[in-house]
Amino acid sequence: MSGVETQVVARGEGDQRLDRWFKKHYPELGFGRLAKLLRTGQVRVDGKRAQPSTRIAEGQAIRVPPLGGAVAPAPAGEEPGRPLLSEEEAEALRARVLYRDDWLIALDKPAGLAVQGGSGQTRHLDAMLDALMFEAVERPRLVHRLDRDTAGVLLLARTAEAARRLGEAFRQEGGGEGARKLYWALLAGEPPKRRSELDLPLGKEGGAGREKVRADAADAKPARTRYHLIASHARKASFVALRPLTGRTHQLRVHMAALGCPILGDGKYGGAKAFLDRPALPKQLMLLARELAVPHPEDGTTVRFTAPIPAHFAQALAALRFDPEGPAVERAADWLEG
Repeated sequence: MSGVETQVVARGEGDQRLDRWFKKHYPELGFGRLAKLLRTGQVRVDGKRAQPSTRIAEGQAIRVPPLGGAVAPAPAGEEPGRPLLSEEEAEALRARVLYRDDWLIALDKPAGLAVQGGSGQTRHLDAMLDALMFEAVERPRLVHRLDRDTAGVLLLARTAEAARRLGEAFRQEGGGEGARKLYWALLAGEPPKRRSELDLPLGKEGGAGREKVRADAADAKPARTRYHLIASHARKASFVALRPLTGRTHQLRVHMAALGCPILGDGKYGGAKAFLDRPALPKQLMLLARELAVPHPEDGTTVRFTAPIPAHFAQALAALRFDPEGPAVERAADWLEG
């Protein structure tokens, strides 16, 4: 290949990560593109494939392909033109890893970050997964979804086999052998019952960019949600724990709106009612994927991951004087699990 360079690791540059060596010598090369070059074998160390985290040694030869200014075409099956991450952005994403082993990664997804691309979405998690390869050869895979504005636990599979086994667990969601999710939400108003189970089929209507989930849609499919009231504030706002027994798009948001108690910040399904006249409340969706339990893809033992409370949710809890560590939280989780 014309333009290929071979750079020798100089004295004093050994015992550092390969991506940091590139950042020093090729600062215009973003982390995402470097990871792609490594994954496709275009960058090599002493003729061998490497990872961004590979530690290099003095005297090793690093193969550097022509970089130019354009982003190389994406391999088959990958999204072309996905955004390049800076090293700082990649590090920030890696800092959100709650757990990692050879099979899976549990990630604390921030509110506001879409999981996949769509209408008007140019920046999303699926385009950033090169930064979460670590020492693996395969790129992590999404096995379930969270709404863009929902924060909390998101699982990634690190191999094709892990993706297959975790995918099966999510298809059995709500059952004894499947994934079990626990959400926290802040609602406008107070539910009619302290605890109950909603059985309200849901379907999608509307075209691209205008899609909305409705209970009266022609293609409505079964959708079931358990909820437990943790606390209420003058009957104007409530703190609830939710367990979806099915995995329909926007299920929790539509079910809570159907109760007459939309999730705070959810203008799409709650309209003006989803926004209280309280300056201290952030104008964000108050839905948190707090906990996720799944059979581990290696041996089937249950593993459980808990997301930290994000700043906007903590601010709203404090403004409404809800205690996220009180005994009522544990009682609600126990009832939902049963």
